Amino acid sequence: MEKSIAVATDTNSGIMQEEAERLGVHVVPMPFVVDGEECLEGVNLDAERFYERQIAGADIVTSQPSIVDLGKRWAELLEAYDEVVYIPMSSGLSGSCETACQVAAHCNGRVHVVDNQRISVTQREAVLDALRWIGEGRTAAETCALLESTKLDASIYLMVDTMAYLHKSGRITPAAAAIGSVLKIKPVLQIQGEKLDAFSVAKSFKAAKRTMVKALSRDVRERFGGVDGVHLYVAHTNRDEDAQAFADEVRAHFGTDDVYVDRLPLSIACHVGPGALGIGSASSRRAAGCRLPFLTGFAHWRRPRVPFLRPVSSVERPLHRRCRWLPAGSGPGRPARPRACRR
Repeated sequence: MEKSIAVATDTNSGIMQEEAERLGVHVVPMPFVVDGEECLEGVNLDAERFYERQIAGADIVTSQPSIVDLGKRWAELLEAYDEVVYIPMSSGLSGSCETACQVAAHCNGRVHVVDNQRISVTQREAVLDALRWIGEGRTAAETCALLESTKLDASIYLMVDTMAYLHKSGRITPAAAAIGSVLKIKPVLQIQGEKLDAFSVAKSFKAAKRTMVKALSRDVRERFGGVDGVHLYVAHTNRDEDAQAFADEVRAHFGTDDVYVDRLPLSIACHVGPGALGIGSASSRRAAGCRLPFLTGFAHWRRPRVPFLRPVSSVERPLHRRCRWLPAGSGPGRPARPRACRR
């Protein structure tokens, strides 16, 4: 007898309750603490209100669903379904995946938590994949294994409009934020697998868009076997018109109409602030239970140097516990300054 399987995710996928009902997906709202008040994304905190309070200087802290809340959620679902496939945000960006695993351990193997290492539009794509595979007759365990085997078949590049929120969240030092403000640079970040990392910098909005399109073009060509093998996305934080215009540029560049536009989840917006704009892709060629041949090129891919930021070394770690990046040219090792900055 075929088992009934529920697909669940969190609001970091960009799927809110209305779309979830249409898709047949169950959504766990992500909690935030805004000026001491606990709010739930898509319940009593929408994007417009979030950005209003963020711009006004509200103290916003990300949180995660509690063990009690998840336990109640699984109990409700398991009354109606035999099994649950749960796709939370990347374990490298939040502890919510680990918490879900702890709760699932007490569900007699009926709840499968997928460490898909994605967020936003690529996490949404994983949810759609799960729905399709289960609809094709795959079991919950098979679907979970497929999602985890394809977790790196996606990329997101993200331009940040201001470095103030990266500084506020502790991802860069005050010095790096000051340098960025003076030089008016636009950091380009990458979400790949477990981490949100620095990728490059640009001197203008147009230059940042060119950097992101060039980087994704390389991914599409070398990792995904061409544009026919991917779905493309444009994501943003409170930048609707620019996002739609950028999507048109992406469609023209790649020669495809398959470009989905959505807002970035509030968990990312907490760190990058309003005005961020990104581009992403996820593989659409997923064979059952096997690795894809065009992923061999990934081993030769290298991240370009970031001239204004460098990783915090192990020696400096005790002094910079909350920071992962420092200005280039400072501290141990003193990496060479960019050619344009040398005197």
